[in-house]
Amino acid sequence: MFGTIIRVESHAKAMKTASKDQEIIAAALALNAPFVGRLRSRTLVSSRWFALIGQFITVLVVHFGFGFELPLMACLLAIGANSALNLVITIGIAPQRLVRQWEAAAQLTIDTLQLAFLLFLTGGIQNPFCLLLIAPATIAASILRPLWTLSILAITIVCVAFLAVYSYPLPWRPAGSFSVPLLYQVSAAFGIIVGLLFTAGYAWRVSVEESRLADALIATQEVLAREQRLAALGGLAAAAAHELGTPLATIQVTAKEMLRSLPQASPDLEDAQLILTQAQRCREILRNLTDHRHEPDLVTDMVPLGQLLEEVTQRHPDLGHKALLFDIEGPEGKNELLVRRSPSILYGMGNMFENAIHYANQAVTVAASWNQQHVKVTIMDDGPGFDEAILDRLGEPYVTTNLAAGSVAPHREGMGLGFFIAKTLLERSGATISFWNHEGAKKGAVVEIHWPYSAIAAKSFA
Repeated sequence: MFGTIIRVESHAKAMKTASKDQEIIAAALALNAPFVGRLRSRTLVSSRWFALIGQFITVLVVHFGFGFELPLMACLLAIGANSALNLVITIGIAPQRLVRQWEAAAQLTIDTLQLAFLLFLTGGIQNPFCLLLIAPATIAASILRPLWTLSILAITIVCVAFLAVYSYPLPWRPAGSFSVPLLYQVSAAFGIIVGLLFTAGYAWRVSVEESRLADALIATQEVLAREQRLAALGGLAAAAAHELGTPLATIQVTAKEMLRSLPQASPDLEDAQLILTQAQRCREILRNLTDHRHEPDLVTDMVPLGQLLEEVTQRHPDLGHKALLFDIEGPEGKNELLVRRSPSILYGMGNMFENAIHYANQAVTVAASWNQQHVKVTIMDDGPGFDEAILDRLGEPYVTTNLAAGSVAPHREGMGLGFFIAKTLLERSGATISFWNHEGAKKGAVVEIHWPYSAIAAKSFA
């Protein structure tokens, strides 16, 4: 069994708060310009054609099929005007182009007003198709920014209120025989408005969550891509060391032969000595590259678990006055575990270790254990611990990292986007992550990372 390994490090430097990863995340999230929407022109155009065809068929069936008297020309003109607008959009805007926010808002506003005008001609709030007024506002809530959505909601509410009081009579036989009390019409309008607000609010909430998750996943891919590029550089360095070793050895041997064959008074003696010295220097550089080839994040690398944890902590060397403790234990009589080494594991555990160092008071403990079923790594600090209010939400994107202000004993509010990225990368490696706080006299936060043995273990070795 491997006993406890303790290392205490002290540095004068304060921990750096800005990192290259934060710059990458900011650049990734800045790719989406604020004025560009998430909906293509073709989607709005095709949906509008579907609605207009439905309106046209409905008007004809009601007027000619059921024999109800409608202001037919006015209804067809309203449908024709919106059809002409849709045709202009179809011709003038490329179907694959993302519609800008103001363009989508303008089109949905026109759709709302056109539908309200049709309802005004055909009975107002008494018309059962009045529920369709909810559709444009719901679409706006799911694709537009709050300001544009609120403007469309306001227009829709005004239209519903107007239709509750003013409209042509509902087509019926005999004409004008169907009448609904004003109180009922107002109540129906109120119900539509409540349904409108609920549906739009629900659509907006779902859209915000989806958008945040999508942005966070983009940032995750950017960070992982950077780690993989660093890994590729390590592979190239090792390959260069291997390929250049043979020609450098040839140059070195040739330079030695030149030194032996040249007389002491020869003017070329100094040049031969320089060639030999520089060849030896090059071989020394290549030897250093070969000795440090474990530093790159090659997915196919296999290292002892203890060495993997050492490398994770060495990426964040500025501990200040805080101690770093290792506790690595394996099964009795078994060899040390050899594990797969990947950028996702290194980055994920490194992010959690960095947060532990940031919030620790005196020490951070990195513990590891394994058996034939699972491998477990635990990162513990003696800081204030996780805020109980958000403990169940850890791992969600955009949970802030600030300490709760105004508290006698400040707690950690969350790990933000960086923690989400770390958790996502570790879960992709097959890990399960859980968090809790120490109870009783021993305070601090605990992050436990658990892998199935087959997900991370390469083999055991002597």
